[in-house]
Amino acid sequence: MHGSMQNVAPVISQAHRRGTRRLAFVSAVVSLVVSFAAAAAPIPLYNIYRAEDGFTNVGISIAVIAYAIGTIAALLGLGRLSNHLGRRVTAITSLSLVLLGCLLLANVHEIDILLVGRLLVGLGTGLASSSLSSYIVDAAPSRPEWLASVASSQGPMLGLTVGAIASGALVQFGPWPRDLIHLVCVGFLLLSAVLIAISPETATPTPGAWRSLLPRVSVPARVRHLLPVAAAVFLATWASGGFYQAFVPALVEDQLHTRSPLILGLVFAAYMTLSVLSAPIGGRFTSAVAQRVGMITFLAGMIGLSTAIAASTLVLFIIATVVAGAGQGIATSTATRALLHGSTPAERAPIFSAIYLICYGGAAFPSLISGQLSNAFSLPQIALGYGGLAVVATLFTVLGARNPHTDTTGDGTCDTSNATGSPIQGSHS
Repeated sequence: MHGSMQNVAPVISQAHRRGTRRLAFVSAVVSLVVSFAAAAAPIPLYNIYRAEDGFTNVGISIAVIAYAIGTIAALLGLGRLSNHLGRRVTAITSLSLVLLGCLLLANVHEIDILLVGRLLVGLGTGLASSSLSSYIVDAAPSRPEWLASVASSQGPMLGLTVGAIASGALVQFGPWPRDLIHLVCVGFLLLSAVLIAISPETATPTPGAWRSLLPRVSVPARVRHLLPVAAAVFLATWASGGFYQAFVPALVEDQLHTRSPLILGLVFAAYMTLSVLSAPIGGRFTSAVAQRVGMITFLAGMIGLSTAIAASTLVLFIIATVVAGAGQGIATSTATRALLHGSTPAERAPIFSAIYLICYGGAAFPSLISGQLSNAFSLPQIALGYGGLAVVATLFTVLGARNPHTDTTGDGTCDTSNATGSPIQGSHS
């Protein structure tokens, strides 16, 4: 009897450990989704700010840049903090920063408040994307193998989608259009913090937290040959995400003749949703093939977009948006999986930092340039410029895409068991 009790005890403790890890996984995914939902919340409000407070396209493109600067600063300086302080403390800190930003953004009337609020939300989502991605990867069940990479890469996209649609609906149909969505986000952020607080820690805190604040971005030598094409994929797709945020609100109103915040939220969400749904498709091909397929699809969407703007056709605009989003999902998730091929837990945070740095740079710099050009060029002309960027990146990918080197055990090119995690597409918010 005593012997059988001893056999039962490890089984019970193992089941308990699985249960608490599942709680950690769910808490981390929910927190990541909520953080990025809060990041997308102001987008359907941009036209209200333009109409009622006199904000310009330049001002709104600077708000996109403020968000990207906050995110880049967090990724560079705070990206490895969760290895030293633990995942939970850093996750709760990230949620607190987003919450502060939401409180500031409730009822914006001055551009300065918008910029500071977006900067804070950027800092919060930047810290969330490294700490919560790592938490998801740590706590994810081993089956199915793709779950960790899809949850960590597409959680932000799902959040941006939900945030944009919910915001559009509440702005159009709810009371207090300027502040209700932000108050709802505050409620969900508090709930997420409680979930993280009751979840188990998955990282053993180590000394060296202050040293970890020195920016360190690295990609292991074995996958460095993949970086040029991955950079082209991230830059082009994230640039278009920045375009959707900075210019699509004005485009939808001026060229496609609708003032509905809900339609604006749905257009933005269409881009994100297909990115989420199509990401697992990339797992069916080798990474080189999937990146080519993804970028050609993305380019087709961008060509459709320029055509729809020229013809002032909302339906074609939405179809093109869906196609571009699908291409982006396939290309970016595969490029990331390739860079994470065979990575150890210690290598993941620096690789993620490198990926995010390219991504947010891709969101910020084209927004900065096109924001300055928006005084001299029309919005359809600016859209063509982004199309040109997509052409160059697609050609580069088609000609240059390669697979990760297979290791000596010969386990193939598409390693997903330890190549978990994927870039967080938060630039789009």
